[in-house]
Amino acid sequence: MIYLKTERELVLMRRAGKIVADILDALRETIRPGVSTAELDRVAERHISLAGGTASFKGYRPFHAPIPFPGTICVSVNEEVVHGIPSDTKILREGDIVSVDVGVCLDGYHGDAACTYPVGTVGEARQQLLQVTETALDRALAVIKAGNTVGDIGYAVESYVLGQGYGVVRDYTGHGVGKKIHEAPQVPNFGKPGRGVTLQRGMTLAIEPMVMAGEEKIRVGADAWVVVTADGSDAAHFERSVVVTDEGPEVLTPWAGHSAAVAGENG
Repeated sequence: MIYLKTERELVLMRRAGKIVADILDALRETIRPGVSTAELDRVAERHISLAGGTASFKGYRPFHAPIPFPGTICVSVNEEVVHGIPSDTKILREGDIVSVDVGVCLDGYHGDAACTYPVGTVGEARQQLLQVTETALDRALAVIKAGNTVGDIGYAVESYVLGQGYGVVRDYTGHGVGKKIHEAPQVPNFGKPGRGVTLQRGMTLAIEPMVMAGEEKIRVGADAWVVVTADGSDAAHFERSVVVTDEGPEVLTPWAGHSAAVAGENG
């Protein structure tokens, strides 16, 4: 069942989303060569604790998982698509790309967003992958308004990504978000215009293109959590939570865009 949120609920979701955005912006300053993925997890954990929230992912256990997720955030490096478990032995290196997915629950409502960061200076191919994935997210957001459909969102992502010579992840999707971290409807990164669930004012969605530089095949790692590209190619992941309005989406997790941040650094 799809739940339309009241203005009171949206106030709470904005607060949770602001914590998520603050963490993603703070991690931009933390990520550098020599830092472990566990250190990123500790930074996020401190932010969430100080804000009075709880980590949406920590202890989360879907039916297929043999153990609950042990981290505060998901941290996925290079060929890892999503659900990477933070570790003190996983050290970021110059030229890596690292995807961080953050979920926060505050006063019973969740915020959810993700960003893929360059570690130091990255090569042109990885920089282009990040650009394409973030642009795919922007194109998805551009078609979100009451009266359009989930298929419109998926088509916006798929048509652009495939046109740029990349692949989309088809086994994992965006989703509704609110009282639960995962709610209806599913929001795939592929689809046909005009098909699927019709968007309504007050729907809250997590839109999250996951893009692969190689073939559209994935596998689950030995820990039964991390999802990696089957051919070892790079992957990137950008996500924002939004509420549908009559005019367009309101972003509930307003982290600074990767492209804007890079332009600021270069300027």
